[in-house]
Amino acid sequence: MIDLYTWTTPNGRKVSILLEELGVPYTVHSIDISKDEQHAPDFLKIAPNNRIPAIVDTETGQTLMESGAIMLYLADKYQKFQCAGAEYWRMMEWLMWQMGGLGPMLGQTHHFVKYNKGKSEYAEERYSTEAKRLYRVLNGRLEGRDFIAGDGRGEYTIADMACWPWVSRFEWQEVNLNEFPDVRDWYVRIAERPAVQKGYQVPKFTTDVPMP
Repeated sequence: MIDLYTWTTPNGRKVSILLEELGVPYTVHSIDISKDEQHAPDFLKIAPNNRIPAIVDTETGQTLMESGAIMLYLADKYQKFQCAGAEYWRMMEWLMWQMGGLGPMLGQTHHFVKYNKGKSEYAEERYSTEAKRLYRVLNGRLEGRDFIAGDGRGEYTIADMACWPWVSRFEWQEVNLNEFPDVRDWYVRIAERPAVQKGYQVPKFTTDVPMP
């Protein structure tokens, strides 16, 4: 059994979507970051960096923080949603791209463009420009492909599940997905999966999955 400590953020949704796709039992523990629950002593024992998500594998006693590490752990534990051979490293490359680029830069776009609009023209332009650059990078990768990694047209992996929740906030980023048609088609393809629809609403319903 997996205990999942999470909230309704892209990083949290990465893991709840993966758990739903795996179809394994898990228990959800809400960590309401709007109430600073991520600073509670009991949670800090699991996630010293006071960030969600985090997990406890009750079968092994393993605790993990950091969404990328959690996804790699679960994909390895259940031997699903990861590429084999040389494509494993292509999957890993794009997972690292999400964690080092797409997530942090889109997070800054949310901060300056959605929540603090008008406070720093420089920051708004900087992060909006970088967000669209990253969308172009992803659009180029997805040209002629259904999924980010894998041979041929690709296979659905944790690389897709890591990137998708960040793209799901395209409205927050003031990005028109129609300007990136390969990203748009990939986004819709994944959004229509039942496990994604369910995992998006963990730990609680916020809105329907945004659609372009």
